[in-house]
Amino acid sequence: MEEFNNLTKEVFNGIQSTEVKNIVIETKEILTPEQRMAIDTIRRVKNPFVMIGVKDVMKDLKVCETVAYRIFRREDFPSINIGKNNQVMLLAYLIWKMNKRT
Repeated sequence: MEEFNNLTKEVFNGIQSTEVKNIVIETKEILTPEQRMAIDTIRRVKNPFVMIGVKDVMKDLKVCETVAYRIFRREDFPSINIGKNNQVMLLAYLIWKMNKRT
């Protein structure tokens, strides 16, 4: 969970407050850490599906703009690139970042 504590506040500026939602998921299988994180995020974050841009990723990873654009072009990065508009869903970005740290 240290990885998520390192996220900068700029990434979460669009998230005003947290709400606990009553989401019940019953499964007989053991959940992976990604699945647990996704469920926990959906429960706590007002909008886990908010889209963030290159500037947000750049600030969070503490890289220059050129490197951030290269990250958005990676095959394993879950971005949506339409023309010069590069966006990634916050939840998908957090999962990607967690997988890269392991």
